[in-house]
Amino acid sequence: MNSPYSGLPKRAYWRSGVAERAPLDPGDLYQPRFEVGMSTRVATAGSCFAQHVGRALRGAGLDVIDAEPLPDAVPDSVATGFGYRLYSARYGNIYTARQLLQLVREAEGQVTPADPVWTRDGRYYDAQRPSVEPGGLDSAESVQAHRAGHLAAIRSILRQADLFVFTFGLTECWMHRDSGTVFPTAPGTLAGTYDPEHYVFKNFDAIEVLEDFEAFRSLAKTINPGLRFLVTVSPVPLTATASGQHVEVATSYSKSVLRAVTGMLYARHEDIDYFPSYEVITALNTRGAYYDANQRNVNARGVATAMQMFLGAHRLDTTGRGGAVQARNGNTGKAADIVCEDALLEAFAQ
Repeated sequence: MNSPYSGLPKRAYWRSGVAERAPLDPGDLYQPRFEVGMSTRVATAGSCFAQHVGRALRGAGLDVIDAEPLPDAVPDSVATGFGYRLYSARYGNIYTARQLLQLVREAEGQVTPADPVWTRDGRYYDAQRPSVEPGGLDSAESVQAHRAGHLAAIRSILRQADLFVFTFGLTECWMHRDSGTVFPTAPGTLAGTYDPEHYVFKNFDAIEVLEDFEAFRSLAKTINPGLRFLVTVSPVPLTATASGQHVEVATSYSKSVLRAVTGMLYARHEDIDYFPSYEVITALNTRGAYYDANQRNVNARGVATAMQMFLGAHRLDTTGRGGAVQARNGNTGKAADIVCEDALLEAFAQ
């Protein structure tokens, strides 16, 4: 009998593509849309899982942009605590497409976020990246001066990158009620003061997330017409939710929305590739082996498996630092030096 499902490759069938695959064998999940090579200038941004991507690519010797560098003599343990060496600029974790769009529009002089400076205990913080100065700064003017340099770095990144890698992390965020400005953390957690008259919880739907990334892509392409994009979805579940739902239901909603959006972006645009790190980590075939005992944090084995798949698919080095994440951390099962604001999510859900 002739059928459109006859004669497809093994990867197209659940039995041969999944059920008969050995446990922890990631299989043939990824076929790159376009080449990423040693000369590709890569910019990275997104949720905390995106830090793994940048580390792996740097370890394989790729040209990963660092527009706000520190001297090599500064140890990673110090640098990462202040937002350095995590991404291509010192923006901290960018969890939502709306925050990414807002940041680029700000860098290009199109918008000015509301409430740019938050305070805590007499110290001053950049409300758009409060985690990068753990002790705060001594004045609002210092915050604004630091931000001006940061925005210049973002403009540089957009103009020199060949590939922009973004990991979608969350659909939930906090927003300034009157202006629509979004923040990476809830006011009153790292800094600032929560006032329900001024701030409102927002949980984006798929249409909103899609439109935000489409707008970011369009703006980025006007700046750098040759720019291409690699999108991923963080496999890390929510620590907590302010949605009123059970955290497991809220996680399913958030990740489903983000995965649907990345699928639509891939289908619409030839310059967008999707890397299935989410599927590698969460697959039934893994039996949960890529998570720590809390069933949330991705362990070093999972990170190494996902990133070795990416490097192997692009015929890049999988034996360098990027392919040895697990070895660097011994057998603890903990991923390397990843900075997440989990406590912040817990705080604004209480």
